[in-house]
Amino acid sequence: MTALDDLAATPFHDADAPLRARMLSRLADTELSVALTDEPIGDRIELRLFQLEHGPVALACDAEDRLAGFFGGPVAYAALPGRVLAGLLRTEGAGLLVNPGHRSEMLLDAAMLDWLSGALSAAPRIDQARLHLTGPMPGTVEALAEPLGARLADMRGLIAGAWLAGVDGATSHLLVIVGAAPEHQDAIAKALSETLAFLPAQPGGVDISFSDAPPVPAALRFDLGAAEVPVLPKRQNGPPILR
Repeated sequence: MTALDDLAATPFHDADAPLRARMLSRLADTELSVALTDEPIGDRIELRLFQLEHGPVALACDAEDRLAGFFGGPVAYAALPGRVLAGLLRTEGAGLLVNPGHRSEMLLDAAMLDWLSGALSAAPRIDQARLHLTGPMPGTVEALAEPLGARLADMRGLIAGAWLAGVDGATSHLLVIVGAAPEHQDAIAKALSETLAFLPAQPGGVDISFSDAPPVPAALRFDLGAAEVPVLPKRQNGPPILR
């Protein structure tokens, strides 16, 4: 079982819109093994495309053995984050078949990958919010509490916690991040903005702020506890070049 499998209690194409969005968000952060026509040459790769009824698609799995199992033996592949692969396929006008034959199987056409790339380009709206804060609306809590809690848990060690409040009678909402070092705040805000882009839109939107001030009494609190700060991996200089 992989992280994508864990989310796929209902198959992707039978799931409701919020669950599909959560699976796509997880896919973006997952390292995928994508089939190639041949071994990479330097930083150049050529994706192996399959012609289906609705156009060409690439094939990728979230584990190397799954990809080899599909082909019945070793296959040339590249390991790429889902977000990078979505961007490459967007330029090719191709779709993506993920984990065929497994619980988390999904077939994403070119239009879906275009939407995914657009959602991943969402920019955070950061507001220091010296406004009247209240408790969040019940509908917002129901829609955001679980997926936001899961995403914030991924950041354990980079943040101490977070809280969600309504603004000016809950005409909008504010997510306040606690205990984040200044050098990490831009990346945290971007990641949370992406997460919110995959979740149901809330009236007035959800702004992001960083503060160690105590939460308002009626806020929804996310307490993560103390943990060792992880070492952030070095980023590649750029995505591979398609041949």
